[in-house]
Amino acid sequence: MGLIIQSLPYLVMGAVQTLKITAVAVTLGCIFGLFAGMGRLSRRRLTSFLATCYVDFFRGTPLLVQIFIVYYGFPQLLNEVQQFLITHFGLPQLLQTTHIPVFVAATVSTSLNSGAYVAEIFRAGIQSIDRGQVEAARSLGMTEGQTMRYIVLPQAFKRVIPPLGNEFIAMLKDTSLLSVIGYVELTRQGQLISAATFKPLQVYFAVALIYLAMTFTISRLVDYLERRLRTGDHDRG
Repeated sequence: MGLIIQSLPYLVMGAVQTLKITAVAVTLGCIFGLFAGMGRLSRRRLTSFLATCYVDFFRGTPLLVQIFIVYYGFPQLLNEVQQFLITHFGLPQLLQTTHIPVFVAATVSTSLNSGAYVAEIFRAGIQSIDRGQVEAARSLGMTEGQTMRYIVLPQAFKRVIPPLGNEFIAMLKDTSLLSVIGYVELTRQGQLISAATFKPLQVYFAVALIYLAMTFTISRLVDYLERRLRTGDHDRG
């Protein structure tokens, strides 16, 4: 018990970093996902194809592999591109180092991964809107863009809040994979404390409890928002 109390400040610091990277990943993921979800519904074949490729790749491959690609693969790609430009075009060396900071790699990999899942959430939300509302808006002279902006998306956003909350919880737990590249979030803090104290059972049990506290609190908040939105719809009805 004394070890857990002594380690608690460090574990809390790790939990804050976990919440930080999760919030950044899901926020950027919502931006990527909105465009990708709308892209999948686009009538333009190229746009739909590219959006589908993005979603299928990041949903169909492990997040851990994606982290490795960004952290280890991207520097190699940047270096090869730079060498190509120097060799064939005589350009000066633009980058002194092609190393990617851990936080940047963590943000890029988790955001792209989250965006692929959020894309499917938004696509389902948009498709859940009654087609009659879209046809009514078009009959009133609204363009396709205006219909999407003023009729479809406001309703879709309300319907996707619960699954977005679940995506936040899933990403919060998945950020533990970032420990493999040295990002000091909650799991990494647990590893460091465990290595220093040789007490893995107590340390990792405390880590698990902190994860449980965070996911339980967020899930209750999502349930509350869902009930409020449902009540609001009934009041207007």
